[in-house]
Amino acid sequence: MTRRIASLAVMTAAALALGACSTINRLNPFDNNDGPAETAGEGERISIIPPDQILEPTAALKDVDFSIPQAVTVAAWPLPGGTPEQSLGHVAAGANLSIAWRRSFGAGDSRGRYVTAPPVAADGKVFLMDADARVVALDARTGSQVWRTGINPGDNRRDRLAFGGGVAFSDGKLYVSSGFREMLQLDAGTGAIGWRARTPEAIHGAPTVAAGRAMAISLDNTLLTFDTATGAPSWTYQALAESARILSASSPAVSGDTVVAAFGSGELVALRAANGNDLWNEALSRASRTSALSEIRDIPGRPVIYQGDVFAVSHSGVFSATDLRTGQARWSLPVVGVTSPWPAGDVVYAVSKTGEVICASRENGQIYWIRNLNEGFKAKRVGGVFGIGGQRQTRPIWSGPLLANDRLLIVGQTGYLVALNAKTGAVERRIDIKAPATIAPIAMGDTVYVVTQDADLIAIR
Repeated sequence: MTRRIASLAVMTAAALALGACSTINRLNPFDNNDGPAETAGEGERISIIPPDQILEPTAALKDVDFSIPQAVTVAAWPLPGGTPEQSLGHVAAGANLSIAWRRSFGAGDSRGRYVTAPPVAADGKVFLMDADARVVALDARTGSQVWRTGINPGDNRRDRLAFGGGVAFSDGKLYVSSGFREMLQLDAGTGAIGWRARTPEAIHGAPTVAAGRAMAISLDNTLLTFDTATGAPSWTYQALAESARILSASSPAVSGDTVVAAFGSGELVALRAANGNDLWNEALSRASRTSALSEIRDIPGRPVIYQGDVFAVSHSGVFSATDLRTGQARWSLPVVGVTSPWPAGDVVYAVSKTGEVICASRENGQIYWIRNLNEGFKAKRVGGVFGIGGQRQTRPIWSGPLLANDRLLIVGQTGYLVALNAKTGAVERRIDIKAPATIAPIAMGDTVYVVTQDADLIAIR
């Protein structure tokens, strides 16, 4: 049943029509977005940074140590965030940061088509989706192709250039959301289609599977749920409508009987997994006097549940911690982000849209250190003749992090993977992966996997 329907005023700038292909281009659609400068309204959450103050480390935490959990090998990464809670703490993988192999899995980014689906890994395979909506299974050790299945229904001219969606693994089945307005179940061993269900709108984010339901958020900000055995639709939840959003899209997090979903409207909502009844609703948005882009309220990164708190980052400039049980806001920082935070032990890491990697106290949001991956970067034009024409290259977007073997692994549009010391933020390694990457790395066994926008899968051990 639909819980709530509401509308939002149309923005005067950066508004796009809803549809299978209507979204803001790529993850870095506008230049010079330094993030909002204002704090959230009084009484809504504890603001760590006063208005118009630059984000910087807390002086009292200089040289103060903190604890992160011991690295543990993960046997599988079946969901976009690794687990239903979308948190894995600290993984033991990629110890030598050595590229073992590189394999193409299909079509990469091209006009109107994008590689956006996070990879998942289970049963000795890595499952991916290319820019032409082909789902591919590769052998996790060698990279050889096991099977390939096209999911484009081929019967909708309007959606012939649709993009987005993703994959999730559960009990030998693969659940696939699609920009072609469908949710599907595939056999993870053969790629054979079990069932396919039509959806009212396109789905740009990957599904989450838990408690017998496949869950995904459609382009019109509706959380859709499906019975995993039959594909029959179950309950839905309608968030505020929003006409402008980021290309990347979120996947719900699940802990016990609670589902936490993030929407393009900037809403972070907790629901009962059994029936979709809403428990609490937080708006992760703030106005800014210096950036009109704060009006794009999207939460494109996945919300993360860790030790009783929900961590999330919005495009309008709120990096927050919220109590899972009560919905009470604990603290927030003015960070503009398009990727998922990573809590582990005493701290939580986040990557801002401007390339800053932030290490903050999980308890109170005070900042241990900040590392700017775009330090020294100068905008330039790519293409054209004698400096005329071409495209202006803005500050690169970085995606991650993945905490592996005491290092934060982050990939970017620069074509490099950067490894930072998890305690200090110092750059330890830069690995040339020879193609831009805007999807965070994952891990299974001793291997880290990176997907590039050229539709290559890179195995790092």
